[in-house]
Amino acid sequence: MTHGIIYIQFYVVINGVLKMEPLLLPGELHLRKFVAPEIVFGAGARSLAGRYAQNMGARRVMIVTDQGVTDAGWTAQVIQSVEDLGLPYVLFDGVTPNPKDYEVMNGAEVYQSANCDVIIAVGGGSAIDCAKGIGIVGTNQAAIGDFEGVDRVVTAIPPLICIPTTAGSSADVSQFAIILDSGRHVKIAIVSKAVVPDVALIDPTTLITMPPYLAACTGMDALTHAIEAYVSNASSPLTDLHALEAIRLISGFLVPSIASPQNVMLKSKVMLASMEAGLAFSNAILGAVHAMAHSLGGLLDLAHGECNAILLEPVIAFNYIAAPERYAHIAQAMGVDLAGLSKNDIKHALMDAIRQLRKNAGVTRQLGDIGVSRADIPELAGKAIEDACMATNPVAPTLKEIEDIYHAAF
Repeated sequence: MTHGIIYIQFYVVINGVLKMEPLLLPGELHLRKFVAPEIVFGAGARSLAGRYAQNMGARRVMIVTDQGVTDAGWTAQVIQSVEDLGLPYVLFDGVTPNPKDYEVMNGAEVYQSANCDVIIAVGGGSAIDCAKGIGIVGTNQAAIGDFEGVDRVVTAIPPLICIPTTAGSSADVSQFAIILDSGRHVKIAIVSKAVVPDVALIDPTTLITMPPYLAACTGMDALTHAIEAYVSNASSPLTDLHALEAIRLISGFLVPSIASPQNVMLKSKVMLASMEAGLAFSNAILGAVHAMAHSLGGLLDLAHGECNAILLEPVIAFNYIAAPERYAHIAQAMGVDLAGLSKNDIKHALMDAIRQLRKNAGVTRQLGDIGVSRADIPELAGKAIEDACMATNPVAPTLKEIEDIYHAAF
């Protein structure tokens, strides 16, 4: 630092891609933006969907969901809240895990042909991201792949109301939409404040129908969101508070909530953790774990939360030297006693804590157990290094280093 000027990293968008660029700012001023939807949190929040749609002036609502959420009964309850207010609606339930580009385009065709003007998404990250994609295409009149990158959504999407039924993706509060490009077999990240939902109706009651393994994987997804946001090069005091609280909540309540699936109080804790983690990563962005998990999910159509859980430890081992103090804070938030520990001891203690949490939650498989071959690694690494989330990783890895991390996850 000289003459009151500090040199920091600043994030800019160049041709739709997030880039790190140096910026000189006077004094100690760090500019940060924080975006979030209106949030209603608590049991019964889902019943407000119709009222919010009405307040938004809806003439015809599109409800986006998937078959699993419908079978669990949550879609019918949301439909009832719309019908009770006399609002016409159309249902689109053609969403699968890792929502595909053609599902988005099919949904957009339904949206346009039915003259819808408000979207309600009911489900996990797949349904919500698909709903965001439908809104993008519906107002911008282009293929969903055209919006890959940062700030490429020119026209605002329709009013969007989200009702999450999992505690992990945080798509209901984020400025991300992740869509699988079926032609290239890669997940594309669309990052724009234009896709931040207008309202998130976060009802922990919806978690009681989640299968235990899904609850475990989505919980590990939320933990990964929080950890990556906290060590991100774009973190700030605004995001740090949410990230650390999410880590504390997940560490304390994920396993008990899986063991007691009907306990709404415990479900409230993990749902709150997911929300906190989402507010953190939506604004601080993510890192190598997500970049590499997106590559896995795109190539092999794998469960996102499980991929994150598998990659988290080897990525921490790689990143640790760049942010040891931050990782120490994470270890403390997970309940690790740091007294008398060296930096290297703290790294191993943190990784042990994550490994133990995974074991207790039942998420113990490695890459080789979920159908990944070592022969896939060059292609996986080549796609991961291009992912938007890699720009905010605390270390800029080489292609070889990304390959080594994948190998370490077998």
